[in-house]
Amino acid sequence: MSAHPAVTESIDQANEVQRRHAGRALLQLSWQGPKVVLQPPPGNVARQPLLWAALAYAGGIFAGAQWWRPAGLWVLAALMFLAGAAYFRARRIWLGFMLALTTFAVLGALSIQMRSSSATVDQVMALADGREVLVTGRVIREGEIQAQGTRRGLRQRIDVETEQLEAGGHVVRARMGLRLSVYGKGELPESAVEYGEAEPGTMRIFRYGERLRFPAKLRPPRNFRNPGAFDYAGYLADNGITLQGSAKVDRMETVSRVAGNWFEAQRSRVHRSILAKIHVLWGPREAALMDAAVLGEDAFLTSQSRVDFQRSGTYHILVVSGMNVCILAFAMFWLMRQLRLSEVLASILTVLLSFGYAYLTQVGPPVWRAVLMLTVYLGVRLAYRERSRLNAWGAAALTTMVMDPKAVLGASFQLTFLAVLIIAAIGVPVLERTSQPYLKGLRNLESADYDRTLKPTVAQFRLDLRLVAQRIGKFTGGGIGLRLLGGVAQANLSAYEVLAIAAIMQMGLILPMAYYFHRATVIGLPANAVAVPLTGVLMPSAVAAVALSYVAVPLGKIPAWIAALALHGITGSVRWLGGFRMADYRVPTPEWPAIALALVALAAAMMLARRRAWLAGASLMFLAGVGVWISAKSPAPQLVRGVAEVTAIDVGQGDSTLVVTPNGKTLLVDTGGPTGGQETEFDYGENVVSPYLWSRGIARLDAVMLTHGHSDHIGGMHAVLNNFRPRELWVGPLPSTELVQAMFKQAEALGITVARRSAGERFEFGGMQVHVLAPPADWVAVTQPRNNDSLVVHFQYGETSFLLEGDAEKAVERAVAAEYHPQADLLKIAHNGSLTSTTPELLASVQPQWAVISVGARNPFGHPRRETLERLQAAGVHTYRTDLQGAVSFYLDGRNVSARLACLR
Repeated sequence: MSAHPAVTESIDQANEVQRRHAGRALLQLSWQGPKVVLQPPPGNVARQPLLWAALAYAGGIFAGAQWWRPAGLWVLAALMFLAGAAYFRARRIWLGFMLALTTFAVLGALSIQMRSSSATVDQVMALADGREVLVTGRVIREGEIQAQGTRRGLRQRIDVETEQLEAGGHVVRARMGLRLSVYGKGELPESAVEYGEAEPGTMRIFRYGERLRFPAKLRPPRNFRNPGAFDYAGYLADNGITLQGSAKVDRMETVSRVAGNWFEAQRSRVHRSILAKIHVLWGPREAALMDAAVLGEDAFLTSQSRVDFQRSGTYHILVVSGMNVCILAFAMFWLMRQLRLSEVLASILTVLLSFGYAYLTQVGPPVWRAVLMLTVYLGVRLAYRERSRLNAWGAAALTTMVMDPKAVLGASFQLTFLAVLIIAAIGVPVLERTSQPYLKGLRNLESADYDRTLKPTVAQFRLDLRLVAQRIGKFTGGGIGLRLLGGVAQANLSAYEVLAIAAIMQMGLILPMAYYFHRATVIGLPANAVAVPLTGVLMPSAVAAVALSYVAVPLGKIPAWIAALALHGITGSVRWLGGFRMADYRVPTPEWPAIALALVALAAAMMLARRRAWLAGASLMFLAGVGVWISAKSPAPQLVRGVAEVTAIDVGQGDSTLVVTPNGKTLLVDTGGPTGGQETEFDYGENVVSPYLWSRGIARLDAVMLTHGHSDHIGGMHAVLNNFRPRELWVGPLPSTELVQAMFKQAEALGITVARRSAGERFEFGGMQVHVLAPPADWVAVTQPRNNDSLVVHFQYGETSFLLEGDAEKAVERAVAAEYHPQADLLKIAHNGSLTSTTPELLASVQPQWAVISVGARNPFGHPRRETLERLQAAGVHTYRTDLQGAVSFYLDGRNVSARLACLR
């Protein structure tokens, strides 16, 4: 039966209107008799309901994390908003839609607050007090043997699932994750670097499933308790780790080798096998980078490689992230479609292979979230015939947040979701109205009939190519000239698309990059424009090389060579671009007005990308302008004018103190670092001190003072000088150690004035009177730093004052007390509260009202010593400790001193 003519005409009319107004309005068709009536939609928002639901749910999670309310109140609010949404759905569709979104927001707030701790965890934490605990458990994640820097010794980090913990006759049976560092003697041979399989000296690799019994010192993961600090404890919790500990390899006993999951054992075996293949196919340096990019294994990655990629803004390439998963998924999906598999079958196989890849890498939640989002995206893509990318990614994000509400609070999830959203909402529309029509016009260049189906500008472009090709054809003959021109045009347009997407990504990600990593994306644009496309070549080539090597190693050499070329292209561009000084340009944490403006600019760019060209262009210019503002304009430092401030920063078992003068000048005294000269890749200056200063809005320091050359005072100096470019560096007598010489060379390269201080010197600094009390001018430094090398400095503002004394010991303290008789309201306790300092003579002279001890929690030295604390208590001194209170600030107004704790996580 044929359709009624009126119906046919109305359907044709609807199709034409939809074609003309695509992207501007959602058209609803409703039947009224034999004709179709077009009804205006409530607006563009309803076209992407799952995206808006995901954004509302995320907003609720952020609100719930900040403002706690009883669960019953959230449930009642959700029911009320849901009822309102149902009531207004047919009456005021806009109001109903907004009430529905509010319901999602309330559910998000409820989900983040529905968390509790267990009594078993509390019992275990009672054992993690620094004493030795006998642990029984099984290995759930293998490690790789690593050398401990230049010192003789080996280290291996493994994850253990505990079964039983015993200490002092007290036994706790609990299953929880323990990240264990195993130490032993010996040297690392070349074979261990290449294959990760050697068992040198007394160290051996502990394999998955081994059931072990060993004595260990346990500790709970602890964040540095400063504003701006990285949530390391939360990161470990996301990976199932509740405790940390250390043990000696010669005290570890294997109880049995049959424990654990068979599938996980096979995964570990395959993981080891792939690592071995990687080290066969590529040289040591290339293999270390391949380990990281393909499998997420960073055991053999050098610190210099990390720094190079971080400086260029391409570090995401060295970790198995959502980008790696998406690149592999795209390659697999494309290959299966080329093999003529149906879209449904190709999607299913892509999801299964992506799950297998995530399981094999064992990187953790970020990759599993990426796979989950990919799965939901492909599922929604098949279900929604209009192929709504934004709706699909909204469904993926919503599913992820429902399963793990805490995910949205982390940088990993935010960057992954935001990057995809930027590409889909801004990048794709920009390409569709710029390069895509011309790329489409490069098809069938010989066909004049095809011109009629294209826009006039594209048809003219094809005519111009033919005219030029005719002239070229006089020299090349045939159709070679037209094919050559088409290839060149396609290459140029493809290069434009890469640069356009990279530029849009950098503009859109400026806010999270500045907020989380304090990096302006100056070098990131050109670096990622090269690195990301090459990663698209590297990942599938590397996977193909490893797969073919299982058939025969020579078969894998060709794709391995292609992957190596891509890798050299990435590392070459990273080193070159990262070598520019602007790559070190860092920015403080943006202020809330800047954050709000950046979010508005990003939302405007997404909503206007498909509107008129001038609106889309203006929104992109607005987004770029906000990005330049965030990168170039430093926020106002969070300082109290007219008041002197002394803040002891929590750097663990070390020292770092911020001094702010009444005139707003800033002085950083020491920069923290590892104790006892330990060699570690953890940079206290970059990861602890700098984030705190950035969180205060401090972009530049006026001066840095180094009290003496021990590693827990100078260890973070390199990053601090690079990040804050102080005008002056104050030092006393220093030995000519490697760290000291490196500091002086860096200061000279950065144009920092080195001022050598000694006892008796007096000068004014920012409205404060500074008096150096030790060491004397004739003090001679020996080959290694000593505690008594420390600068002892007295600061006076009005009638208030404070004394900083580094690690000065009894002899220096007694000499200072006898010669200068210093008095101070605040005393920075020397040497972490050890028995070597804080003498009765000094306390009798200084008579402080307040004292602060910079000390690490559960440190092996027993600091601060009980005798020191009793001495301070007997003197009536109000004492603060960074291991208990975290960062603490003291304010001196010229008459009185007050203390304030930092806002802690």
